[in-house]
Amino acid sequence: MHDDAQLVASAQDGDQKAFAELVRRYRDRVFRLAVSILGREFIPEAEDVAQEVFLKIHHSLKTFRGEAQFGSWIYRVTFNHAVNVKERARFRRPHEDDTALHRLAGSGPGLEKQMESAQRDKALEECIETLPELYQSALRQYYWFGSAVGEIAESLGVPENTVKSYLHRARKMLHGMLKERGLSCD
Repeated sequence: MHDDAQLVASAQDGDQKAFAELVRRYRDRVFRLAVSILGREFIPEAEDVAQEVFLKIHHSLKTFRGEAQFGSWIYRVTFNHAVNVKERARFRRPHEDDTALHRLAGSGPGLEKQMESAQRDKALEECIETLPELYQSALRQYYWFGSAVGEIAESLGVPENTVKSYLHRARKMLHGMLKERGLSCD
């Protein structure tokens, strides 16, 4: 099995099998990074981001000079593209207010707890949306996908200790925001 640098060199020389192998190696990680930035409600957009990233990479592979690792480069392209898509997607996001949550609630037992949980989840997602993009991505990769700190560091192109700092700061900020909203942080 060739390493990334060998595959990149072959792909730059026109070897489509080498490029296909790079796509195979990175497609899941690119998609997960896109979802971690866009949010779970934008999975179709994350799939589009992943496809568009590989198209961009394919078209600009000849200009890749190898100053960074291929993985770092593709993650940076993915991060930037997903952030741009997120800005556009925000305007299409369906908005549901508290009345939608009340409609879901009936008179059955436990529904009040479900409604409280749904409101808390909504508040948490709103708070996450206000965090810096890097913090959002680190949180989502860690908690949604169960990614290890090392994987997150690779996908964001930062050292592991930086990821730990992002996670710590993000949790601290979320704790404060939820507390301001009168919600518990259990």
